[in-house]
Amino acid sequence: MNLYIVPHDLTEVGNSALRHALHLCNKVEAEIRILHLVANKNEINSASLKIDKMIESLEIPEKATITTQVQPGSIFEDIGRIATKAAAQLIIMGTHGQHGFQKLFRSHAIQVITSCDIPFLIVQKTTPTKDLRNIVVPIDLTKESLQIVNLAGDVANIYGAEVHVIGNKQNDELLNQQMKNRIQIVKKQYEERNVPSKVEFLKDGGSYSKKVIEYSKKNDVDLIAIAYHSESLLPQFDKFAQNLITNSELLPCLVLNSKQASALYF
Repeated sequence: MNLYIVPHDLTEVGNSALRHALHLCNKVEAEIRILHLVANKNEINSASLKIDKMIESLEIPEKATITTQVQPGSIFEDIGRIATKAAAQLIIMGTHGQHGFQKLFRSHAIQVITSCDIPFLIVQKTTPTKDLRNIVVPIDLTKESLQIVNLAGDVANIYGAEVHVIGNKQNDELLNQQMKNRIQIVKKQYEERNVPSKVEFLKDGGSYSKKVIEYSKKNDVDLIAIAYHSESLLPQFDKFAQNLITNSELLPCLVLNSKQASALYF
């Protein structure tokens, strides 16, 4: 059985993540483990009672099994460690967005995502739960960006969705050809897996994340899927991923913390 970890902070944001996990279990059989981290052991009983009461009010699909885990810990250090130890397939987590210093030093969601290699499905408080018809996969000139391709294809197969593979047009003709070649390779991979897909090149110039969001709005996209990576010496100033995670269209974002390409490609 699949295992989905749902970090829950007893807020509406946590409820949104739980709703998305339950909705996914209309398609996939899985254990949904509600994970709540407390500051100390004295808080465990109180938090457990609140979670048990919350579970009583849920409509649970036949394919879902609900379990709970309440323990002391840090969201930045322990969510990834717990999920990795349990061999989870997916972490479904809500984000409160970017506030104050988070705008300068990465959102909390980004900090948790970089703590492990397990994929995250990030949702906002009012992200609607619905079946997926269109998934956008933004690709750039880095090899790391390709690491989301197979995972996005798996999700597309679950829902029978179409994948939109998009890339940014480059001013340099050599770089532009590299981008075209890369996207065509991705499209061929999807064709071999019988995943419906289409290719689109966005105009060069301006914020890539804004263009991805604008494309998503115009094309009724239901999910953004990205590999998180940063070429910056200070990754906290890489805004591409966190802008998509907290996008204004409230779209869920499937995020994989990519490995360095040098460890995967020769």
